Amino acid sequence: MKKKVAVLLTCALAAGLMLSGCTTQPKESQTPPPEAFRFTRENMPRLDGSTSTAPLAEAVCAVLLGESRDEVSDLVQFNKTTTAYYNLMEGKADLLIVGEANADVLAAKEEQGFEWEREAFATDAFVFVVNEQNPVDSITVDEARRIYAGEITNWKELGGEDREIIPFQRNEEAGSQTLMEKLVMQGTPMMDAPTDYIIGSMGQLMEAVKGYDNAPGAIGYSVYYYAEEMEMAQGLKLLKLEGVEPNPETIRSETYPLLNPKYAVLPADAAEDAPNRILYNWLLSEEGQKLVAHEGYVSIMEVEE
Repeated sequence: MKKKVAVLLTCALAAGLMLSGCTTQPKESQTPPPEAFRFTRENMPRLDGSTSTAPLAEAVCAVLLGESRDEVSDLVQFNKTTTAYYNLMEGKADLLIVGEANADVLAAKEEQGFEWEREAFATDAFVFVVNEQNPVDSITVDEARRIYAGEITNWKELGGEDREIIPFQRNEEAGSQTLMEKLVMQGTPMMDAPTDYIIGSMGQLMEAVKGYDNAPGAIGYSVYYYAEEMEMAQGLKLLKLEGVEPNPETIRSETYPLLNPKYAVLPADAAEDAPNRILYNWLLSEEGQKLVAHEGYVSIMEVEE
């Protein structure tokens, strides 16, 4: 996947990286309006979010500040999904680039009377991964639910080898755990898993599925961008769901069955001329969506990279 940002956006590299609201002009004709806004390190919003959206945040900072990814890495210290939402509510973050909030976060939001503004800027997919040596290529959503409810326990029940299924889970605070319970379990209780089956990070889950017991019996779940575009699923394969392979085409066309938005989130009372509001609007603009698409996410807006 392309990761350089030097040629991404005519808007961001022109005339001192100026923005006015969420509209821009090509370099050749750009005349900054009187109220043009310039992002600097001093006014860049404090960003937080999910593991799988950190690469996008790096690209945003690099483009808008005219620095390299390495140079802006100190601005992108993401705390993962659940903590990021709490940081926004506690005033420790100005703008989130993030996945779904879990029930505890939503309950805290209600209790505190906190209001946020949230808009989807990209679509991702919820995927299941297995060792690449596992002969099973496709399962159904119902089969995935039954695996994690403890009802299907052997791969031979799914047309595979006579081998025990080792179903790894994420911790409660993980964004992918929220998606698992919402999109797949849908109220069905997940089986009680041994402590070493509950994994604290996506990277650790990928390694656990890949190498558990030196055999292809494990299964885990993640989001498509992390597994595929961040190349974290090497040595693994993404299972088809309902016979549909997860890829940008099936995600954009919504033929893949398990989809989840990626959100930009900010306090609802953010002023129109506040840096976090300007950046929020820009992410949802055509130029912002070009960057989203270039970085390998499935943008909400159909744009030319």
